[in-house]
Amino acid sequence: MKLNAAQLPRQLKEGLAPVYVVSGDDPLLTSESEDLIRKACRDAGSEERQVFHVDRSFDWSQLYEASHSLSLFAQQRMLELRIPGGKPGDQGAKALLGYLEQPPADTTLLVSLPKLDGTTLRSKWAKTLVEHADTRFVQVWPIEAHQLPSWMRDRLAAAGIQASPQALELLSARVEGNLLAAAQEIEKLKLFCASGELDLDTVQQVVADSARFDVFNLSDAMLLGQPQQAVRILQGLRGEGVEAPVVLWALTRELRTLANMAQESARGIPLEKVFSSQRPPIWDKRKPVMKSALDRHPAGAWEQWLGAAQTVDEQIKGQAQGSPWDGLARILVEAAGVRLSL
Repeated sequence: MKLNAAQLPRQLKEGLAPVYVVSGDDPLLTSESEDLIRKACRDAGSEERQVFHVDRSFDWSQLYEASHSLSLFAQQRMLELRIPGGKPGDQGAKALLGYLEQPPADTTLLVSLPKLDGTTLRSKWAKTLVEHADTRFVQVWPIEAHQLPSWMRDRLAAAGIQASPQALELLSARVEGNLLAAAQEIEKLKLFCASGELDLDTVQQVVADSARFDVFNLSDAMLLGQPQQAVRILQGLRGEGVEAPVVLWALTRELRTLANMAQESARGIPLEKVFSSQRPPIWDKRKPVMKSALDRHPAGAWEQWLGAAQTVDEQIKGQAQGSPWDGLARILVEAAGVRLSL
């Protein structure tokens, strides 16, 4: 059974399931979901807990032995299986499927996974984990940029703090993409908000700029027509030490996909069919982002920016003059909808 993180607390009140799977990439949100499950296990009498970290050398027989051994200390037990790579391998898949055939009555298994891609979700072991009657599969989605102010407001309210709109806006900007930093800053702000009121001056004095950027946020800002945000993220990536080839790789991948889709659309192929024909297909949540970009520029423009990306690659290799970071910024700004003079 699939759950989202918001549904988990109510399900836990209804009783523990034999198996929980928490999948997601945000460390704060996934750890909070896992902590809820651990607390529910403790409340149900689980005093014994074993944790297994899965790597290439992991012996999967340990899972079988732990689940079938008698508990010496408690009637209820908890097993944690942490798979940071997201793929258990053939032996692990067999062990997980075997476990699900007859889960021990006195044991709760918590499987921790990163966000699974479409190919992995279609594998037999993953489909079984998602769909099995004894499993609760908790998909933890990241907080999008437009959702962050509401999320921050709710977290502050839970801490007894009411923020002014200006304070909330600045706080959200300074911790964008880094929810762990956001949670830490809220704990810090408790010390400075004895009155329960948070104003702009307090945020400016207390909160560090902890925004964490990644290349996927960068692509989204470009596709959604947000040039200032795209440049800000590019500067943040550079400041965090991300190498230009990594940024170029992500950008070129998007440009190539958009160029192909724009050409197909120009031939009269319906956009939904264009989306589904991509390999891998464009997933539903990303379709509006792609459509926004395709509506903004003709096919020739995407081809032109692919050529500009080739120039950036030559600049990185020292085969062309100019700064690759300037070249990346120009592509981002123009693709986001700002016409620059030569």
